[in-house]
Amino acid sequence: MKRKLRMGMIGGGKDAFIGAVHRLAANMDGLIELSAGALSINPEIGYESGKILFLPDNRIYTSYEEMLTKESELPADERIDFVTIVTPNFAHFAPAMMALDKGFNVVIEKPMTLTLEEAKQLQAKVQETGLTLCLTHTYSGYPMVKQAKQMVSEGELGAIRKIVVEYPQGWLSTLSEREGNAQAAWRTDPSKTGKSGCMGDIGTHAAHLAEYISGLKITKICADLNIVVPGRAIDDDGNVLLKFNNGANGVLVASQIAAGEENALKIRVYGEKGGLEWHQMEPNTLIVRWLNAPAQIYRTGNGYMGSFAKHNTRTPGGHPEGYLEAFANIYKNFALTVNAKLNNEQPTAEMLDFPGTSDGIRGMAFIENVVASSQSDQKWFDYKI
Repeated sequence: MKRKLRMGMIGGGKDAFIGAVHRLAANMDGLIELSAGALSINPEIGYESGKILFLPDNRIYTSYEEMLTKESELPADERIDFVTIVTPNFAHFAPAMMALDKGFNVVIEKPMTLTLEEAKQLQAKVQETGLTLCLTHTYSGYPMVKQAKQMVSEGELGAIRKIVVEYPQGWLSTLSEREGNAQAAWRTDPSKTGKSGCMGDIGTHAAHLAEYISGLKITKICADLNIVVPGRAIDDDGNVLLKFNNGANGVLVASQIAAGEENALKIRVYGEKGGLEWHQMEPNTLIVRWLNAPAQIYRTGNGYMGSFAKHNTRTPGGHPEGYLEAFANIYKNFALTVNAKLNNEQPTAEMLDFPGTSDGIRGMAFIENVVASSQSDQKWFDYKI
């Protein structure tokens, strides 16, 4: 790359957890610099946040509309190259559409939009403009997840037969949205988070991981969503039976009321010849079990890893690479892809390996379908997009 890509951030001001994570991830490989921001709907907080991040006064904006308009009027060698949108779900669609209309690439937090229809409109806009949109499904960025995907795609496990994915958290075990927890307040408010709480927040991660590693698509579901904590307005727990387009079946469990759990995302994928298992809280390890041979333990940073895992590994074996590095891998691949396009070059398959609008549409379809299935009396519900 001849220069760093210039990023403008929408949302993510001081004290916003995910904004800081995005900035750390974007900065990790030296490919991106924060150049502008509309960091809060509160102008005072937005300005103070910009100063904390050492943005010049004329690149701290009071709204995303102002930022996108003024940045688009700057010379090409000064304006931002892309925007990162880290607002709550309900405030994803409008800034993303405007950014694309103004000629800016987009990085956006998941789920991509508030509704499936918005997701489809956003994909159409990306196709119309030819710009790049990246969706930060963080867990697809881990080296061992990429190793698992490559092993499955190369047929090492044989035809996939069963997928079991679970994502238990315990942080919503009490009615914390009424106890001053700002994250809980918007994530449990249907007007801000959408039709589903738990399944929209973390179930979408589990569904994406199942499809990403297996290369399969969910075609039918049987869902049971629950509101466990009295007084909560939206689901905080759920169980989903799955069927995939090759005939495989699966189980997805997501819960935010599993008291004592932290972020225990875990997936097992079984084929004709063997199976594999990965835990997010032990991310450097991939367990591979064989039908007629001893089990193997794969570890990040070793020479036997595939090309996709190697491309997304920074440190020698035994040096843990975790959540921030996985997040940074998504930014790195996005940046390399955008840069290749700016230079009229073809990105490699490894560069292009980050989630986009198709993943965003499937995530919104997952939310819509699990809610509809849970409200339906029929056992199997066709997965509609």
